[in-house]
Amino acid sequence: MRPRPIRRAVQRVRCRLLAGHGGAAERGFTFIELVVVSAILLILASAVLPLTRVTMQRQREAELRRNLREIRTAIDEFKDAVDQGRIATTEVETGSEGYPPDLETLVEGVPAVGDASGRTLKFLRRIPIDPMTGGADWGLRAYSDDPDSRSWGGNSVFDVYTQSEGTGLDGTKYRDW
Repeated sequence: MRPRPIRRAVQRVRCRLLAGHGGAAERGFTFIELVVVSAILLILASAVLPLTRVTMQRQREAELRRNLREIRTAIDEFKDAVDQGRIATTEVETGSEGYPPDLETLVEGVPAVGDASGRTLKFLRRIPIDPMTGGADWGLRAYSDDPDSRSWGGNSVFDVYTQSEGTGLDGTKYRDW
């Protein structure tokens, strides 16, 4: 008769161990496990940080290219409107070759020729922000300026460039875009 209580006691211990109510090893993490997990997390975080920086720079470069394209397209549309006679020659300064006098003219617009309603031709909604400098302070070139000039002649806007001194991911200077 004595073997039965021992069997019951052994069965109770087995049930407790299988249910997770047993030994000290099952109560939590050891210090070594915590150190290993922390080290793995630090390694992963240090690998992600440079990738994030490159991604952010790539996004700013794409925005710079879009903004330059938008302004240059507006300048070209202004020039085409002058050449087609949709803008009066009295609105264009002499010696400007039909290019706008400044970027604000592209936003404010100019009166259309032969339109009695007073409609103005606008080429930009606003002057885009330079993502590299954080402002709308674009470098300007006039038609009479040298192609690599960094000073504006002041009589027309033939081209725009960023004032940033930085270098792109492709190794070229932003000013040369």
